[in-house]
Amino acid sequence: MPMEPRSIAQLSVLLQAGTLDPVALAEETLAAIEAYPDAALFTVLLKERAKAEAEASRRRIREGRSLGMLDGVPIAWKDLFDIQGLATTAGSRVLKGSEPAGEDAAVVQALAGAGMVSVGRVNMSEFAFSGLGINPHYGTPRNPASPAGEHRIPGGSSSGSGVAVAAGLVPVSIGTDTGGSVRIPAAFNGIVGYKATRGRYSMKGVFPLAKSLDALGPLCRTVQDAIWVDTAMRGLPSADALPRPGVADLSFVIPETVFFDGAEPEVVAAFAAAVARLTKAGARVRREAFPEFSAIFDLMAKHGALVTAEAFVLHRERIQGPAAAEMDPRVVKRTLLGEKITLADYLETLAARDRLIASFEERLGPDSILISPTLPHVAPQIQPLLDDEDLFFQVNGKTLRNTLIGNFLEWCGVSLPCGTGAAGMPVGLLLSGPRNSDGRVLAAAATVEGLLR
Repeated sequence: MPMEPRSIAQLSVLLQAGTLDPVALAEETLAAIEAYPDAALFTVLLKERAKAEAEASRRRIREGRSLGMLDGVPIAWKDLFDIQGLATTAGSRVLKGSEPAGEDAAVVQALAGAGMVSVGRVNMSEFAFSGLGINPHYGTPRNPASPAGEHRIPGGSSSGSGVAVAAGLVPVSIGTDTGGSVRIPAAFNGIVGYKATRGRYSMKGVFPLAKSLDALGPLCRTVQDAIWVDTAMRGLPSADALPRPGVADLSFVIPETVFFDGAEPEVVAAFAAAVARLTKAGARVRREAFPEFSAIFDLMAKHGALVTAEAFVLHRERIQGPAAAEMDPRVVKRTLLGEKITLADYLETLAARDRLIASFEERLGPDSILISPTLPHVAPQIQPLLDDEDLFFQVNGKTLRNTLIGNFLEWCGVSLPCGTGAAGMPVGLLLSGPRNSDGRVLAAAATVEGLLR
């Protein structure tokens, strides 16, 4: 069964003080994972690697050579990061026979270099192409917040990452985010998810979905944890604490376009209560319409989605050949839509994207951060989605709607838990900023988190 959930910071204090042994922590983590009743969560356990990394951490700490705050802390990886000696399967059966990776992905190397202990790989939506987290090949992890007797979705595509952290099995898991795949499972599972600006980290050794949209980020328990991991993923030495702004120094904009369309009343209420706490504490909050958001969906209706175009090119041989029979038919169906997208469609979308990014950034202003519900609804039950394909695609589209705006407009963003909605399920609050405003958004998120907790 899961251990008591602990953040990186909580574990780090114990590890650095010598009161918690890295080897004992790795053994405890692996034992908890193996005892966890949901077999759909981890796809691979890295027992030998975890033991070796934990023993190296133990030696460093005992000899006064600690690599920093992350030394000895366990971590799990979404199943599309290369791990040396293993095939990268990306949640799919068709890649199980692939050539094993000759080396770790660059960010896996970076966090190993900070002393982190890789304990395993976690499940995901096949080829990262769904926001729901349903996987017919390896099972769908159950959202730990589900009421007794219910199986609610974990969110995707970083489904296993969200559940592993929410269940207390690991303090952090690294995911990818092409249309919301870090922020969605973070919101559905009631944890922190940080989507970095695309290009902030090396993508070497990461199985792609759509290179013009793919971004990475940690799912963890606190914003401080995300800040530490972000620093190490960039190969930088241990970070000084980001200067946290006072609440009165924060300027937020609530978008009146798209984000609240069809939102569940309980989600809106939880978000409104969080905003009320911020304004009471002195934050400046204004509301504004953003026609750029509607324009994105008009573009998609006219020319097709960027993610679909790029995913089709990536998977064309698979979905037009015998491998398609081994894939999730919903993934095949969605990917095949890219066949209709012409080169002219694609180029016109890219040109429009540049214009919309510039227009949005000018409208937002240099000092403001967008604040919104991460998602318009809480995690739904899985069975109706399995029974009705039309419902599956409808809910998938609505789940991705708010977050994909950020990928298209090159935002960074942090999803924070901000209360509960229907059935007591977690609700997420999303702070988003323009590309490369990561430090400012993370610092603001730390301040907001302090108020909301």
